Amino acid sequence: MRLTSIVFRAITALACLTMLLPVHTQAQEREVPYWASIRAEVLNMRAGPGRAYPVRWTYKRAGLPLKVVRVHEGWRYVRDPDGDEGWVIASLLSPDRAAIVVGKGLADMRESNDGRSRLMWRAEPGVSGKLGKCDDGWCQFDVSGRKAWIEKNRLWGAE
Repeated sequence: MRLTSIVFRAITALACLTMLLPVHTQAQEREVPYWASIRAEVLNMRAGPGRAYPVRWTYKRAGLPLKVVRVHEGWRYVRDPDGDEGWVIASLLSPDRAAIVVGKGLADMRESNDGRSRLMWRAEPGVSGKLGKCDDGWCQFDVSGRKAWIEKNRLWGAE
């Protein structure tokens, strides 16, 4: 009887574990490319998918958008706004969408998704913020609580 009880408990535990596997593998099989942002204050981009590979870049900017182009176990091959590519550990990325202002000159941030609406602020190239919904060539953009609409073509990460 005791052996039967042990076998039953082992089978039950194994069944519980297998129910968790699809959730984990589904997260690993997310369709690429996709957008993410840096979750950590410091993030190392490496030459390969592992801590043994040399560091190519160190980012010290939480919230910076990255484009994930490949997935390998707990690592993501990403492209940054300057076009540099490398591997980062997935746990230091956030699924929260972000964008960075690109192009020349100041970018107008307007009250609505219309180039004639009231000018709220102007953002310099290199300013990053939270990306909201995009509509008719404009995107909602939040820079440290200053929310407005900005032309989509002025944002890297809004594709």
